[in-house]
Amino acid sequence: MMKTPELLAPAGSLQMLETAFDFGADAIYAGQPRYSLRVRNNDFGKIEVLKQGIDTAHELGKKFYLVSNLLPHGGKTRTYIRDMSPVVALKPDALIMSDPGLIMMAREAWPDMPIHLSVQANTVNGASAKFWRSVGISRVILSRELSFDEIEEVRQDCPEMELEVFVHGALCIAYSGRCLLSGYMSHRDSNQGACTNACRWDYKVKPGQQNQSGDVVLLQEARRPDELMPMEEDEHGTYIMNSKDLRAVEHIERLTKMGVDSFKIEGRTKSPYYVSRTCQAYRSAIDDAVAGRPFNTTLLGNLEGLANRGYTDGFYERHHDKEYQLYMRGYSLSGRSLYVGETLDIDQSDGRVKVDVKNRFSVGDKLEVIEPQGNQDMVLDAMWNMQGEPITVAPGSGHFVWIKLDLKDKKAYIARYTNEPAPVEVSSACSSGESCCNA
Repeated sequence: MMKTPELLAPAGSLQMLETAFDFGADAIYAGQPRYSLRVRNNDFGKIEVLKQGIDTAHELGKKFYLVSNLLPHGGKTRTYIRDMSPVVALKPDALIMSDPGLIMMAREAWPDMPIHLSVQANTVNGASAKFWRSVGISRVILSRELSFDEIEEVRQDCPEMELEVFVHGALCIAYSGRCLLSGYMSHRDSNQGACTNACRWDYKVKPGQQNQSGDVVLLQEARRPDELMPMEEDEHGTYIMNSKDLRAVEHIERLTKMGVDSFKIEGRTKSPYYVSRTCQAYRSAIDDAVAGRPFNTTLLGNLEGLANRGYTDGFYERHHDKEYQLYMRGYSLSGRSLYVGETLDIDQSDGRVKVDVKNRFSVGDKLEVIEPQGNQDMVLDAMWNMQGEPITVAPGSGHFVWIKLDLKDKKAYIARYTNEPAPVEVSSACSSGESCCNA
């Protein structure tokens, strides 16, 4: 049998951490705001919560990797060791880093702490992997821009280095996340953790004024209706665009066979539902690959229900052949399900389950109940409000209802089967549902 690679999931909260482990993750990664490429506060910015997360992981026999992948200016290099010493004392399983100077400082301060090289370092060849190995790096997270053949070359050139690749989540219109667009348009530097996701704002094309070089096309951003911005385009197209999201679940077998050590899911600021769905799908794909079972195409449909901007397999496959294209469309979308609720508690007296409603669902809907022990389908035949009165519709977020469910555990996620298009995530100018350049 092939070696079983690690499934590595994102966590921005203790609930995400616990959900990831419940649904099959072997390790999680999380960051503290000051020294990772996601400055927005999260649960792990508090040292006591970070300790709880690390302890929980270790109690379960899992791993906790701490993201420290900032590209720092001088001020943060002078505070890094002081600020991180109490964090390292909690014994995370590795630091994820990108800056050579910080790596040197970390090696000197904590010689026994494993360091994983962030995707931000843009490792694209075996010679680079060998160099990083020579300075004490134990794992390289390879650049997203590599093809299968190039990943395999790195594996052969540096067999002693652990290799990690991204397999799911948001992508940047930038080389491995090295983006200047946010800084240019919002004066918030992506490489200092302040990305505004400007590539995902809502733009409209406006007619421009004619100048010496001809017509100029202008962009208008929805939140700035009075500001028209020039849009430059060359023979390759325009770069102020919204990338599709990465989904490579169909490539897990091939990547496993070539010896990739860890498969990473992006999304530290996503929801626990996102983590449950992605971990469940990729856990299944990994287990099938190791056991020699064929790829289960229903996993593609399961991932369609997550909010996404359309899926791509990124740079893994440069040119898809005819069979591949048919294969990608060979699964049914009729099994798509959309997130509608999260169970909170069970009333033992009558078996009713309290549900925190996330999206609208109704009596008569076919629901999917998602649990670590396995999913189940049901048709909802009754529902009650918090006063115990029968109702037919759960209107949406902010509401709580009671329904009858046969749960194996009180914690589960609920989705509604639908033929509707998958939801499209919309990012604001200052906040986003993902962290595409995070580790």
